[in-house]
Amino acid sequence: MQEKRSIEYWSLPQDEVLRSVRSNVNGLTAAEAAARLRQYGENTLRKQKKDTQLLAFLSQFKSPIILILLVATGISAATGEWIDAMIILGIILVSAILSFYQEYTAGNVIAELRAKVQAKSVVLREGKPIEIASKEVVPGDIIKLSIGSLIVADGLILESENLFVNQSILTGESLPSEKKPDKVNEDASMEERTNCVYTGTSVQSGNATMLVVETGASTEFGQIADKLALRPPETDFERGVRRFGYLLTEIMLVLTLIVFAINVIMNRPAIEALLFSVALAVGITPQLLPAIISITLSKGSRIMAKEGVIVRRLTAIENFGSMDILCTDKTGTLTEGTIRLDGAAGVDGQPSDEVFWLAYLNAKLQTGMANTLDDAISAAKDLDISAIKKQAEIPFDFNRERLSIIVQETDQCLMIAKGGLNSILAVCTQVEIAGCGKAMDEQTLSVIQQHYEEWSSQGIRIIAVAKKTVALQQQYTVEDEADMILMGFLLLFDHPKEDVSRTITDLKNQGVSLRVITGDNKLIALHTAEAVGLEVTGVLTGSELMRLSDEALWSKIEATTVFAEVDPNQKERIILALKKQNHVVGYMGDGINDVPALHAADVSLSVENAVDVAKESADFVLVEKSLKVLSRGIELGRTTFANTLKYIQVTTSANFGNMFSMAGASLFLPFLPLLPKQILLINFLSDFPAITIANDSVDKEIVARPLRWDIHFIRDFMIVFGLVSSIFDYLTFAVLFFGFNAKHGIFQSSWFTISVLTELLVLLVMRTQKRFYRSRPAPLLLYSSIAVGIFTLLIPYLPFHQYLGIEPVKPLLLFSLFFILALYVIVTEIAKYYFYNAKAQPKHGKFRS
Repeated sequence: MQEKRSIEYWSLPQDEVLRSVRSNVNGLTAAEAAARLRQYGENTLRKQKKDTQLLAFLSQFKSPIILILLVATGISAATGEWIDAMIILGIILVSAILSFYQEYTAGNVIAELRAKVQAKSVVLREGKPIEIASKEVVPGDIIKLSIGSLIVADGLILESENLFVNQSILTGESLPSEKKPDKVNEDASMEERTNCVYTGTSVQSGNATMLVVETGASTEFGQIADKLALRPPETDFERGVRRFGYLLTEIMLVLTLIVFAINVIMNRPAIEALLFSVALAVGITPQLLPAIISITLSKGSRIMAKEGVIVRRLTAIENFGSMDILCTDKTGTLTEGTIRLDGAAGVDGQPSDEVFWLAYLNAKLQTGMANTLDDAISAAKDLDISAIKKQAEIPFDFNRERLSIIVQETDQCLMIAKGGLNSILAVCTQVEIAGCGKAMDEQTLSVIQQHYEEWSSQGIRIIAVAKKTVALQQQYTVEDEADMILMGFLLLFDHPKEDVSRTITDLKNQGVSLRVITGDNKLIALHTAEAVGLEVTGVLTGSELMRLSDEALWSKIEATTVFAEVDPNQKERIILALKKQNHVVGYMGDGINDVPALHAADVSLSVENAVDVAKESADFVLVEKSLKVLSRGIELGRTTFANTLKYIQVTTSANFGNMFSMAGASLFLPFLPLLPKQILLINFLSDFPAITIANDSVDKEIVARPLRWDIHFIRDFMIVFGLVSSIFDYLTFAVLFFGFNAKHGIFQSSWFTISVLTELLVLLVMRTQKRFYRSRPAPLLLYSSIAVGIFTLLIPYLPFHQYLGIEPVKPLLLFSLFFILALYVIVTEIAKYYFYNAKAQPKHGKFRS
């Protein structure tokens, strides 16, 4: 257990803090780091206690209904009915073991998948930077921070260059806070400690070197973690499960109380009446629902991992299946993501070696953030820069949209800036054309604009380059980026992906429409959209968005497919506007500027090489940034969603029908239609094949459209098909009681047999909208159902049948039961046809089993 250090390190000199944590500017050795990891434990907010197998098993008994049943069973044993009590207890235990095994196995699979996308940090080990899992960071480590870095420990800034940190999660400040290596007062508040950074915050701009002082639970964030509302928003699926739970609870309570009261009034033994009532309540609940959800989600996550989609938040899989709008940047999704340098041009549009040289120095010497743009510039040529000495850097940030370095060559000190055209123009007062400088005037701006539009319409991205001579000084700030000389432009091109047109069509066929949200200019965005075959029905730019009220945006949002020149906050606003129109919205992003939109989206997606804070914000991490991978992920999400709801609908409707029938029959029969232990055994046997439903095939029509939870549909499904089941239950009662004059032993045995067979058949029949013989179930589901059916028919002939109160059924009676089963299947198929037609399912994109 980590203890909070008493050292107020923000008020002490760096050397003293380094000594106090037994470290130095070169970092720790591997041996020291390993020893400290054992001493302080992993760098996690709370100790990652994995439930022991015993605790996981005991959690299977936390249901109030199961607890009531166990108490009633204990009372039954105490009154002498110990054989019945042992049988009921045995059924409960076997169900719990089965559920425990499936959930525990699924949990291990999920843990393995999450480990694949754990956060990483760059630390110094004996002066050399290496990447390690953030959970292995220890006090005394030296961490390198850059734009987009997620800060994983509390510590002291040793060096920094224009470092701004978003620490709103701790302080509530909406604006980033500047951090630099200065001492502050001992009694400084967290907001005033400008030389410290804290766990849970992130680097908005700049770069730095930090000394780790606190890790894990002893950090500021760790101290208040339990008080923070860190639980992610409830997904549409989770909300549906919760509402479904309320519905079942109401039905169970009413059913249990009514049946118990009636049986007591009819002078039946109170313990037997209580056991029967509680068994009925247990019978109507899909007891394996938690296990089924865990199994289907873990299976879905395993398949998605093989397809290149790592699931970080398991419950978001269903949202993936519900998604009907996907928002994405164009770079790396619509385009190859490999920027190619097509050339460097002066302000007059002519090729310029000097512009390339300046851009090369800027790209080669900057250390703030690794990026594909600078990689492309550096790879274009191999130039000798040994005579150039870098003096300082003003790192890139998304507010300025430019990056500057200060270099010294012989006796001249030069500031070189590159960035977006408007960003560079904002700090330039002069231009240089053919080696001659002149003031920036309207005519020159008009020529620049003409070049810009011409290149943009061809899909060429423009990066502007500027310079100015500066005096040598210790520190440079953003304010120094002024009165610069515009030198020219870099011309960059990113080819559209070859298969993206087909993928966009596939997404459209899946009911998912694409929206492009990019910071690039309108002309480039339109060129790329048209090149990949995206139907452009409307375009909005960032400046136009600023002038729109929320209400006006809501009216325009449906018809707009391309959003260009937008900033991070506008991305979030677009996502929220789409959600306001009742869409389930996905957003794919990989940069720090995408974080607000990732948090706002129903389905957030990032990529493996994204910045830390983007990956930590995402529900899914893609191995590659590809819409093709997404298309497959959507299909898998819908399959997982469909199989989960398939179990809920089929099981609850069948159980509701059977329990409703037995509750009614108990009112006029001189004996109980089934013994409590038989009810529980029916529930167990019919649930056994249902465990395999995660492997079941799903009709193509089901996954062709986005799936949404519809509690009203589930309720109607349960009532309609439950009542159909009840009609045949009462028909069976009539045949048994009046046709064969069956006494309680034969009646209960016959009813037990037909109940199990009915639930097995109904699972195979109602798992599809089609005629059951036109939709092939998964082999495991089919074979397990057949095996349970055969076992059910053999029970009366097994040695322990008398303990269950089940007797052999005469062939003629068994044949009559089979005839009723066949008639039940036919009527159910007819009811399916009319039910689905009445619901008009395909139009609404809601789930139908």
